[in-house]
Amino acid sequence: MLLNLDQFITEHVTGRAKSLFQNDIDANKELLAKRINGKSALVIGGAGTIGSSFIKAVLKQGRLSRLYVVDTNENGLTELTRDVRSSTDLNVPETFITYPVNFGDTVFKKIWEREGPFDIVTNFAAHKHVRSEKDHYSIEAMVDNNVLKAKQLLELISQTPPAHFFCVSTDKAANPVNIMGASKKLMEEVILAYSQKFPITTARFANVAFSNGSLPFGFLERLKKRQPLSAPLDIKRFFVSPKESGEICMLACLLGESGDIFFPKLDPGRDMQTFTHIGDQLLRSLGFNPQLCQTEVEARELAASLTDSNKSYPVYYFKSDTSGEKPFEEFYTEAEQIDVHRFEALGVIQNSTKRHLGDIEIIFEDLHQLFYSDRLDKKMVVQLFSKLIPTFEHVETGKSLDQKM
Repeated sequence: MLLNLDQFITEHVTGRAKSLFQNDIDANKELLAKRINGKSALVIGGAGTIGSSFIKAVLKQGRLSRLYVVDTNENGLTELTRDVRSSTDLNVPETFITYPVNFGDTVFKKIWEREGPFDIVTNFAAHKHVRSEKDHYSIEAMVDNNVLKAKQLLELISQTPPAHFFCVSTDKAANPVNIMGASKKLMEEVILAYSQKFPITTARFANVAFSNGSLPFGFLERLKKRQPLSAPLDIKRFFVSPKESGEICMLACLLGESGDIFFPKLDPGRDMQTFTHIGDQLLRSLGFNPQLCQTEVEARELAASLTDSNKSYPVYYFKSDTSGEKPFEEFYTEAEQIDVHRFEALGVIQNSTKRHLGDIEIIFEDLHQLFYSDRLDKKMVVQLFSKLIPTFEHVETGKSLDQKM
């Protein structure tokens, strides 16, 4: 299967010949270099698509003195190192070290205390899938990673704060309908409560095309295994390329004012795509014709009978009916004040909710009490998040993405 993925994303997903953020990078080139050159950086969750893209974006714009990368994905860190050291356009610092460590573990605290402080700290470690809210076990793990550990990290680094701290959010934090989005909205409020102590920024994202674990990435895996493609018919999403995802984070981290929430300026009429469109275009790019199936069973049976001479490829497209699924994306709410003039391709939310640290402590007491309850179920989590986040309107259908192909 030969596919130039970057070219495919340019032609069939984003429709952009150059990065959406190139003009903003060019306009701030000297300032970016000034804030990178000679500085030390710690990247948490750096083996993922966005974290690794952030690293490459930074290493293109300047030369760090030290770069430490932490991620629980040991294989991902290995590939990151191979990729970075095999590239010709990156300024790789002499001190470039990766650690397969959870940022909530004791060993991470040792790394911070003995190797820090760092000038730039970024956190990309997150549960990002709506499917991660299937029951109270997966929800607790998600809230622990997205919210509780975020506060633990902030408490740790507050002792010797960085010049720049960035933590990735999601478009699903705006008027959330799923617990994942609500957890990210709460994460925003937690980190922004610390934004008066040291510079903190975040960004709400579009989908990153073919990012690890995403549905388009799954298309590639299904093709390798000769399995059918499957996608919802009625879900539209904004997309940025992996390269653009790193650039958003770099610009927000290094150029934002403390408390800013960034988002890409994208047009709903021009820039939204369905997953079915991407699936069809991917198949055609590889020389196949999509063969629409009416059921998962039919699609699996057709895929099992595929031969090398087949020019048709089975797809199963369906109307979305799973919990927490939003049919469209939005980056901000009507109550949020946005600045669309500071950057050409990035908007900035300026009046985001900034709770007092005392309020955060009360919220965390509620969360801990909830998760230690013997009667814990998903409904109880939804009730608490509805209390904490007034814009949260959970969509429950009783069906999970884990029940789909």
